[in-house]
Amino acid sequence: MDVFKEGRGTLSGLETLQKMLAEGRRPPISDTMQFELAEIERGRALVRATPGPHANNPIGVIHGGYAATLLDSCCGFATHSCLDSRQGYTTLEIKVAYHRAMTVDTGPVEAEGKVLTIGRRVAFAEGRLVDAQGRLLASATSTLLVYELRADS
Repeated sequence: MDVFKEGRGTLSGLETLQKMLAEGRRPPISDTMQFELAEIERGRALVRATPGPHANNPIGVIHGGYAATLLDSCCGFATHSCLDSRQGYTTLEIKVAYHRAMTVDTGPVEAEGKVLTIGRRVAFAEGRLVDAQGRLLASATSTLLVYELRADS
């Protein structure tokens, strides 16, 4: 079952993500891209992953879309944690800056997302992707649309 649909209209965004984390569940994109939500609190999310061959591009380094996905996810989770049970969100824009290439030898990475501001219709978040030594691999700023969920969705 889908933890997001189960909690719709009853659990806040933070409660939904806490339940997902406690039950060891995750959205399908986490399976596809091999990452997991590791920590969640209001306005902050931490995603963990280990880049591997599944994310290589044709020249043998980790595809930039992998870093972008981790950053989009941590910013999205952070924003979701600020929503009530009747709200949803979607990314309107994300800007990613790549500071250091990742390879299969990079090892574990963490992407931390933080909400900068959130209003009734829009949220602004930022994310940082670092390796185990704390070196900055990529950073992002994200603008997210906040909307009311329809009762029948």
